[in-house]
Amino acid sequence: MKEFAELIRTIDGTNKTNLKVAALTQYFNTAPEDDKLWTIAILSHRRPKRPVNTTLMREWATEISGIPMWLFEESYHIVGDLAETIALILPTTSEPSDKSLSQIIRELIELRKKSEEEKKKYLQHNWLKLNYYERFVFNKIMTGGFRIGVSQKLMTRALAASTGIDQDILAHKLMGSWTGENTTFQELVFEDNEVAMRGKPYPFYLAYAVEGNITDLGDVAGWSAEHKWDGIRSQTIIRAGELFVWSRGEELVTDKYPEFQKFLDVIPNGTVIDGEILPYKDGEIMNFNDLQTRIGRKTVGKKLLADVPVVVVAYDLLEWQGKDIRDLPFEERRKLLEELVEVVKDGVPFNHSGSDQPIPRQARNDNSNVDSSSNSDSGSSLAVPLLLSETMHFNSWEEVAAERNKAEERRSEGLMLKRKDSPYLVGRKKGDWWKWKVDPFSVDAVLTYAMRGHGRRANLYTDYTFGLWQDGELVTFAKAYSGLTDAEFRQVDAWIKKNTLERFGPVRSVTPHHVFEIAFEGIAPSKRHKSGVATRFPRIVRWRKDKPIEEANTLDDLKALIPTDGEFL
Repeated sequence: MKEFAELIRTIDGTNKTNLKVAALTQYFNTAPEDDKLWTIAILSHRRPKRPVNTTLMREWATEISGIPMWLFEESYHIVGDLAETIALILPTTSEPSDKSLSQIIRELIELRKKSEEEKKKYLQHNWLKLNYYERFVFNKIMTGGFRIGVSQKLMTRALAASTGIDQDILAHKLMGSWTGENTTFQELVFEDNEVAMRGKPYPFYLAYAVEGNITDLGDVAGWSAEHKWDGIRSQTIIRAGELFVWSRGEELVTDKYPEFQKFLDVIPNGTVIDGEILPYKDGEIMNFNDLQTRIGRKTVGKKLLADVPVVVVAYDLLEWQGKDIRDLPFEERRKLLEELVEVVKDGVPFNHSGSDQPIPRQARNDNSNVDSSSNSDSGSSLAVPLLLSETMHFNSWEEVAAERNKAEERRSEGLMLKRKDSPYLVGRKKGDWWKWKVDPFSVDAVLTYAMRGHGRRANLYTDYTFGLWQDGELVTFAKAYSGLTDAEFRQVDAWIKKNTLERFGPVRSVTPHHVFEIAFEGIAPSKRHKSGVATRFPRIVRWRKDKPIEEANTLDDLKALIPTDGEFL
């Protein structure tokens, strides 16, 4: 545990990538295999389930420290991190622990089965055996809030340096539903387990936003364009007669979309499709907020299936007839994908008990393209919920820009631009794939409430609520906590502390005085919000010191931005 805590201290204490990779590489070179496995699991957000809730952790920590709960809560609001607060208030130890990381993890797994009294005794005993930073890391593992300045990409880079295995191969091995409880370091890193590989997705290829002038990308003839759909990026996998659906966040979501079981009847084994899960009904793409009604549901009932049917809009084909085809040029992968979708849309049965076989060409029906405005298929009556994201080719960048301007009517976020000869790479890379999103919506709104931030902003009021005018009153419509500089946040914080009207726990209402430009990606009517409107990804663009609050936008101004065919959610 001491070595793991020291590793976390090192990589959390620097913003230099090379130093983080060097520290991780050294750790992987020297740590026991069990500790290396759990380090990979924790840094890729696969920690064991929490054995004790945070309410009990608070109570037991204050009991040891001898401080009242109200003082603990005040300290927590100042520190901004529960794990750190507990680590700070506990007395220091004179009897250090020699437990390894893997031993601690095994004990925490067993702790889930124990009584509350046994859990209390275990935590209090171990808290007093660990020094401050070890306690902090121990608490982080307990609470699940393990967010430090190292990405899975950096961890994979360090593991590649330590093992000599290609970084992209390692990235693929670390995908999927493995945990530190169901595998070993040797199996995960050095072996190819057939059962484990059956449902394993590929690392997603991600695009950067277009920088500068679009014409800097060169000859438009070398590029393919398609609309950037606003749903859930996914991989649909059919192997050995089984279906696996993964989200980009490496969450297995197969059970959330039972309608995709139809794929097993018509898609051959050894197929992996990269695409977007979208709500789709009566031949139209619905709002992302419609899709949110299905996200997070443990069970999806018949009514929800009927109200919000979904489809996979296919972008790319990553595996075909059991072969990884990511190295093929994009144009070749797309041709195979188009042939697949042509057959699938007709619901032609496929016998999974037979050998994998190529899908024959059939005459294309243009209605298989999700971009087709004439598509009259009902989302709830499609033979198979699979559509093709149309690729477009243009003669000039002006034509590309004109198509981008149609994003709102297409219900997309803008365009994806892909070099026709590009392979399917791993992670976010510059050069071959770019996203060219439409300019966001924006309104000028008034600051009405503020709450303390977290982490290094725990002492500042940086989480803001904004309102718009309606009948002479300010109506709350959005919250935002990003977009200002550190200096601006400090200025606003100082003003908030001097102009507080009321306090509601950690929240303060303030005198209406400051106007901020708020940008957001999407907007839809909503019965769940007081304003009657839901905005997507709101953030602060600038502080409008030049504008009095009387000139801030109205709620009617905001509602005027809603597409004319928007439906209440």
